[in-house]
Amino acid sequence: MLRTLRLVPVAALALLVGCTDAAKMPADAAIKAGEAAIQGIRAEATKFVPDQMKALDDTLARAKDQFGKEDYKGALESAKDLAQKAKDIGAAAAAKKDELVKAWNDVSGSLPKMIEVIKSRTDILSQAKKLPAGMDAGKLQAAKDGLAGVTKSFDDATAQFKAGALQEAVAAAKPLKDKAAEIMGMLGMEAGGAAAPAAK
Repeated sequence: MLRTLRLVPVAALALLVGCTDAAKMPADAAIKAGEAAIQGIRAEATKFVPDQMKALDDTLARAKDQFGKEDYKGALESAKDLAQKAKDIGAAAAAKKDELVKAWNDVSGSLPKMIEVIKSRTDILSQAKKLPAGMDAGKLQAAKDGLAGVTKSFDDATAQFKAGALQEAVAAAKPLKDKAAEIMGMLGMEAGGAAAPAAK
């Protein structure tokens, strides 16, 4: 009888260890699968959806911490959706990248033409013997200075885009279209490129 009683705690301990091992393996597998999925999307997600990437990293860190403390059930709960979340965030990053590329193409497809017609107009006015009504030397110089600023800023934005800094490039380039339109207005031109009566 005494021997039987002694075996009860041993059996209970074996059962506990078995349950722990049963929870440990799925938790370990979920963490490893999640970590691999996260590494696959890290570069793009960090660049285009950093807040979502940080939240994912925090969840992974929590799962690892729980695992290290032998809270395998908690670790599994934290890690079980990591791979799917990584997939979703990867898709969100790709969508954001496409949106930025589209925005850049919109600016880069029209701004160089605006710069070209502004330069052509300022060159003509600079060579004119007499400026047209509503135009004076000060206004012409302001237009030239504005054009130089827009051109440099667009060149800098283009370099950023080529370097992969899409968000920074788009943020820098978007206001330049309005600035170029403003300069065209100063020169008596419409945004479509039509000019005021030519200087004589």
